[in-house]
Amino acid sequence: MMKNKVKLVRAYFLTFLLFTAAMANAQQKSVTGKVTAGDDGMPLPGVNISVKGSTTGTSTDFDGIYTIDVPGDDAVLIYSFIGFVSQEVPVGAKNEINVILQTDANDLEEVVVVGYGTRKKSDITGAVSSVKSEELTAFPVASAEQALQGRAAGVVVQSNNGGEPGAPINIKIRGNTSINASSSPLIVVDGFVGASMPQANDIESMEVLKDASATAIYGSRGSNGVVLVTTKKGKSGRLNVEFNTTYAIQNTSNSLDLLNANEFADYQNQIRTNNGVSSSYPQGTADTDWQDLIYTTGSTQNHQLSFSGGSDKINFYASTNYFKQDGIIINSDYTKLSFLSNIDAQVTDKLKLGMNLSGNRATKNGASTKSDGSVSAGGDDIITLAMRYAPDQPVYNDDGSYNFGNTVGDPVDNPYAIAKERIDETKADNFRANFYANYDIIENLTFKTTFGFSTDNQTNGIYLPRVLTQTAGGDGGRAIVETDKKTSVLSENYLTYNTELGKGNLTLLAGYSYQKTVSENFYSEATGFITDAFSYYGLGSATNVLQPDSSISTVEIQSQFGRVNYDYDDKYLLTATVRRDGASNFAANEKYAIFPSAALGWKMSNENFLKDSETISNLKLRASYGVTGNPSIGAYESLARFETLYASSNGETVSAITPEQPENPDLKWESSYQTNLGIDLGLLNNRITLSLDYYNIDTKDLILTDNSITEYLGYTGDDILANVGQINNKGFEIALSTRNIATDNFRWTTDFNWATNKNEVVKLVNNADLFYNAAPSYFSHDRSYVLRVGEEVGLFWGYDYAGVFQGGSLPAGTATLSGGVAGDPLFKDIDNSGDITEADRTTIGNPNADYTFGITNNFTYKNFDLSIFFQGSQGGDIFNMTNVQLTNGDANTTRDYFNSAWTSSNTDTNTPRVGNNSNREISSRFVEDGSYVRLKNIAVGYNLPSDVIEKLGMENIRLSFSAQNLLTFTNYSGLDPEVSYFGRGGNNNTSQNTAQGFDFGNYPTVKSFNFSLNIKF
Repeated sequence: MMKNKVKLVRAYFLTFLLFTAAMANAQQKSVTGKVTAGDDGMPLPGVNISVKGSTTGTSTDFDGIYTIDVPGDDAVLIYSFIGFVSQEVPVGAKNEINVILQTDANDLEEVVVVGYGTRKKSDITGAVSSVKSEELTAFPVASAEQALQGRAAGVVVQSNNGGEPGAPINIKIRGNTSINASSSPLIVVDGFVGASMPQANDIESMEVLKDASATAIYGSRGSNGVVLVTTKKGKSGRLNVEFNTTYAIQNTSNSLDLLNANEFADYQNQIRTNNGVSSSYPQGTADTDWQDLIYTTGSTQNHQLSFSGGSDKINFYASTNYFKQDGIIINSDYTKLSFLSNIDAQVTDKLKLGMNLSGNRATKNGASTKSDGSVSAGGDDIITLAMRYAPDQPVYNDDGSYNFGNTVGDPVDNPYAIAKERIDETKADNFRANFYANYDIIENLTFKTTFGFSTDNQTNGIYLPRVLTQTAGGDGGRAIVETDKKTSVLSENYLTYNTELGKGNLTLLAGYSYQKTVSENFYSEATGFITDAFSYYGLGSATNVLQPDSSISTVEIQSQFGRVNYDYDDKYLLTATVRRDGASNFAANEKYAIFPSAALGWKMSNENFLKDSETISNLKLRASYGVTGNPSIGAYESLARFETLYASSNGETVSAITPEQPENPDLKWESSYQTNLGIDLGLLNNRITLSLDYYNIDTKDLILTDNSITEYLGYTGDDILANVGQINNKGFEIALSTRNIATDNFRWTTDFNWATNKNEVVKLVNNADLFYNAAPSYFSHDRSYVLRVGEEVGLFWGYDYAGVFQGGSLPAGTATLSGGVAGDPLFKDIDNSGDITEADRTTIGNPNADYTFGITNNFTYKNFDLSIFFQGSQGGDIFNMTNVQLTNGDANTTRDYFNSAWTSSNTDTNTPRVGNNSNREISSRFVEDGSYVRLKNIAVGYNLPSDVIEKLGMENIRLSFSAQNLLTFTNYSGLDPEVSYFGRGGNNNTSQNTAQGFDFGNYPTVKSFNFSLNIKF
């Protein structure tokens, strides 16, 4: 009996469960719909849709379409999108819900990231440029810095070495604000100060802070501007998976038209005749195009896989990226594997925790380019050697060995042999971890603490095998190994308080920051190897180990900072910032400095006389002034220093030290005093938006070398760092965006930016000229550019070319170099001495551009889209040192020079005779206009229709084709107007401010054709 009752209860219970499940299933249903914008009716992709009170959520696809499962008719859907008013819509009995989102009048544009917080763009008082994520991923790049080029007014981006795989990128914001120090901006990624840039596909937003109001919160490191990068984060809702893949074919965008073997022999015979040599040039049997040999078809591939998702308590984003570029010069390539992970957790109602991890491993095999031209090192780099090496010489001798029999000029190595045999490998590891905790202490008062750690390790190994007879044959092979390690620890803690105050909103920020950076370096070099098989890994087998070198340095910065933002009646804006920095690398009397700024904004469009205007939808005036710094010296630079030397004692060599420089207890920061005036204008419901900015930057206390130390004091160094210079930068910036056409099927938008910068040297050491050199060591002069008070930075310095001497009497005010005859170059005789001497050298060109610009047009028709991006520069001279070399007579030359050179039957020309007496002179003859307009990118994309996507079970599939550097319009005769040669003895120009506009042996810019696929699940 009891058993039957139990069975009966079980049956009733099972029936109840089945009935409940059936009822629940009957309640749950699917809702579909489309979300569009209220101002133009265009579909809105990426709109977040969630079920109120639950973790269920989704987002719209490219066509604004969505599908979501709801628990029943009582459900409420929430539609939210940045820049639009959120809506809550009851489901009821509807299975299809179409929603129109209206532009948020109180939030004209997106929320903008600023230092230690965010602000609505309509409330920004400083000069800030935002770069959209889709702009950064418009075409495949090795780093996001490259994608920034031409996208923001006043921001100049240039590769350190053309299209070289893995080449560093140089960014300058509003010109050179220093002379000897770096003018590169501070990079802040997810709050980590001084981080390396992540992959473009992982970036959610990028803000460029340009004026003191925006950058003063970073104090001593803000004078060159700040680039704030926020990486992607997960959103509550279902799991999102995205796969991006790109493959590109690349070729050199240009090559020089040089002489073939027969033409080269004629050229050399003319030189011999002009120089009185009776014997003919012994022409070789080959006809080699050295440029064609070293160039190849390159390729780039980029693959990224990301996962994101979460709930109302925790969200995550994780990605991995593989990038590989095979260069257009043989045996040059770059490979990078990276990852990024973001996790955010709402632990309690008051406490939120987060973690950001990123890292990468990169390997670069470099080609020898941009060398200093040292003859003792076997000549030049691959690029210039391919132009210099005699075309009548073969690649290989009859016995199969490399040919090193260049018949003219200095003995140099075969460029093909250098490209094939020289090893130059760099391995770099980068890791960054950043943790944060955000706690709501009381209402409107939050405390955030972050702790970050980063490490950068790099090893560069170079091996020159014995087969390179001129470079390393006599040494029995040469190996160089250099390692660098930089470790940084960062802790930042700050309070943020928000409250309503009268008719306004007040935000207060106060915080403390501490960062410690340790740098380690080791260098070793050896020669004389038994075998080349072990490359630079076989130092132990060398017979001659040169003196090694190693170092370690530590820099600590501790700071206190604060900021006040006040918005009164949504019309009047105030921002005031102050930061106090203390740095260990500055002198005992000047370790601390204070950097204040203030800014005002007036939203005129919210005044009664404009708020109902149908034409002006936004009008804001901005004004700011502040001081920022540049910690432009390394550790221990202000201290008295000793250097090591070898000395002899009792007939034996011993190590010793000697005084190098005295201390300077008053050495301090370079400080930039910045003024910015700006206007933000929106017309016709912001279909047209315009930003205008004028700035003036006075950088004072420049750190220069003062060589006034008297010799009898016994210091081996003849100079000491001192604050003795000043420089000024001023300019205008324009950023214009227009929505030209917006219909149901077709949309056309334009983004345009334009900027000009004028710099001037205001003060130098004793206001005396400073001369520097950017020419290879075998050129005729060791001064190629000058810094002069009252002039722009880095003016070219040399002889002023006055045409070709026709024989007979010299034209008034001109002369030739010693021994000049008819056909030789004429120069202006500035001192009227009758001879061309050092006294006749003067400024001969200005490498600083008049203005830079970028313009992007985006077209969308149904599922197709087209983007066309032009970028360019006007003004800015280039000193073509390649032409100096190619017209000297001891190398090959261009066909243009050979055909236009002066002869007794061709006197109506401005080109001197071949074999003239110029001796690689630095003169205005080789200064050219560097203006250019470049079709930087053109891209066509197609998004598969939503019905096809649904059948495949995916969210979106996008196919695209793009081309980079397809066309360049310029009068410059060299390989590329975006030049970056920086002078002898270096390999990086990211910190070089004065050597500008020189062209010699740069890696060529590449022309790319890309195929891309984007899949979202």
